[in-house]
Amino acid sequence: MASFESICVQEVTDPRTTKPHILPLYLTSSFEFESIDQGMRIFSKEEKGHVYSRYGNPTVEAVAAKITQLESYDLEEAVHGILFSSGMAALHTLVLSMLQSGQSILTQGNLYGGSTELLVKVCARSGIRTLMTDLTDLQSVETILATDDTIGLVFFESPANPTLACIDMEGLVEVARRHGVRTAVDNTFPTPYLQRPFNYGVDVILHSTTKYLNGHGNSIAGALVGRDVEFMQTRVWETMKLTGTSPGPMDAWLVHQGMKTLPLRMDRHCANALALAEHLEQHTGVLNVNYCGLPSHPHYHIARRQMSGFGGMLSFEVKGGLEAGIRFMRNVQLCRLAPTLG
Repeated sequence: MASFESICVQEVTDPRTTKPHILPLYLTSSFEFESIDQGMRIFSKEEKGHVYSRYGNPTVEAVAAKITQLESYDLEEAVHGILFSSGMAALHTLVLSMLQSGQSILTQGNLYGGSTELLVKVCARSGIRTLMTDLTDLQSVETILATDDTIGLVFFESPANPTLACIDMEGLVEVARRHGVRTAVDNTFPTPYLQRPFNYGVDVILHSTTKYLNGHGNSIAGALVGRDVEFMQTRVWETMKLTGTSPGPMDAWLVHQGMKTLPLRMDRHCANALALAEHLEQHTGVLNVNYCGLPSHPHYHIARRQMSGFGGMLSFEVKGGLEAGIRFMRNVQLCRLAPTLG
């Protein structure tokens, strides 16, 4: 007979008899083997099985699979996705998985500031150099790739943060492929609802799920979805496992809940942003509006060709410089002042 203390400390038997209608939260650090023999088979990859939540967790994997499905539902080929603790963790893991010391990344100068800092400060310590150019100038990209064989990745955002600059993905991918260079795009702003980078030949799609995929500001996570399934399942997964960039199941679960309303939210975001952009463009106190849904935006035609909607993000400049900008922000009443979107 078990003692009182033993009964207290032992895990209960799962009494579930029917399937839950929403994804369960697997709040466990590790998983139990039926026997030492099963444990040995799983560790030797003779049998599939969960081991430790840093390696893989059912909640996390289910959400990664859903994001993968959203990015590839109209593709005939298989792709593979992995979830991370943040968008920055996803980018760092991708770089470490794909490149080694002595190689380079080609990117744009108007990249999200955090991504730029990661590349030029942290990745540089691993001997991975970052080059910046105007990726909308495909001839310049062609020249750079033709003369620098250290470049192993072209990484870009479209639309970019915060100028909403757009890249001709099909053209850029064509140039990169001619030189055997892989491409990766940050698809955070448009989400797979508005933009389908795989349809333009991009190799890897990155998300900060913290933003629109989650949509409620209560979870930080990131994702990578890649065409090269073997690369994703080996190099990327191994780097994620060993550097500890995996997310917690609670963050993943919250992303899953948020994605259920993604189409509804993005439709309203697009409508609101366009109405605001059109109003601001006519305002006497506004110097410039950056919104790729405005015909006046320099990349309007690229965005219109590549996106089914123009998204919910815009930026604008008020007349009077920094002081006027600060004065405007001090008088904002409806919106909350916060350093992120979503």
